Amino acid sequence: MKLATIKDGTRDGQLAVVSRDLKSAQLADGIAPTLQAAMDDWDFIAPQLQDLYDQLNAGKAPRAFDFDQKKCMAPLPRAYQWADGSSYVNHVELVRKARNAEMPESFWHDPLMYQGGSDDFIGPNDDILLASEDWGIDFESEVAVITGDVPMGATPAQAAEQIRLLMLVNDVSLRNLIPAELAKGFGFFQSKPASSFSPVAVTPDELGDAWKEGKVHLPLRSTWNGKLVGQPDAGVDMVFNFPQLVSHLVKTRNARPGTIVGSGTVSNKDASKGYSCIAEVRCLEMIAEGKAKTEFMKFGDTIKIEMLDANGKSIFGAIDQRVEQFAA
Repeated sequence: MKLATIKDGTRDGQLAVVSRDLKSAQLADGIAPTLQAAMDDWDFIAPQLQDLYDQLNAGKAPRAFDFDQKKCMAPLPRAYQWADGSSYVNHVELVRKARNAEMPESFWHDPLMYQGGSDDFIGPNDDILLASEDWGIDFESEVAVITGDVPMGATPAQAAEQIRLLMLVNDVSLRNLIPAELAKGFGFFQSKPASSFSPVAVTPDELGDAWKEGKVHLPLRSTWNGKLVGQPDAGVDMVFNFPQLVSHLVKTRNARPGTIVGSGTVSNKDASKGYSCIAEVRCLEMIAEGKAKTEFMKFGDTIKIEMLDANGKSIFGAIDQRVEQFAA
């Protein structure tokens, strides 16, 4: 099934069930007021949402309305936890190679992961508001999962059973702020502003054969200022799958319902597939020519992130945003 959160003037919005073709929706207020409420009692609530989803797809939902992606918040407008991995090690290797730094061998068997801010996500069509272009504004196109209860010490197989939903992510990065932050030894903070997510989150079964081995085997499309700049396959070159990433997260802690875990920037070794962030193409330029030529995003730039099924239909809807200057 497909779920969305509709703007209603509150922090958490209203949970809605969305048809498979993304054309119609119905509020699920009689079942659960918010997606977090549904996550907290998933085994009881999910079958009721599924029944409404089936009615919606059959054209029999009693209070259906036209689905407007522009009225969506992030599926989880705020979450108890947002942890982002870096499972496409090719991306990490390129960044290291561009600055003549050797990549530790451990990166191939021990995932990188950071904990991002999760109290204020932005919607799929909301502007990305930032104060300065000098910060090196970059998009990062990713896939993410939302989990149920995952106990501390869960194996990848156990973690896989708690993957409830999938969605797309724009993990906005401020590249020119990153080096000084990492040099402090405490990781990302100001260099990672609010992330945005796709209009809908979907259950794994919606992906059909594309969901296998804990990965999504479909291209992730990034369109920057109207130009398709990348469509790497999210199932290719993913060194750590989602069950492994979730298991890594819970090595020393529990993960509660509504935890979001990201894949990291989707990247293929085949450079002809394009890129999912500007930093990657800049690294390729530095390796080939000794200097980066592609500039980071400017105010007024747009970024669209979307994934299509085998029939060319949008699965999650599109993240479609504009970068604008923030005035305090």
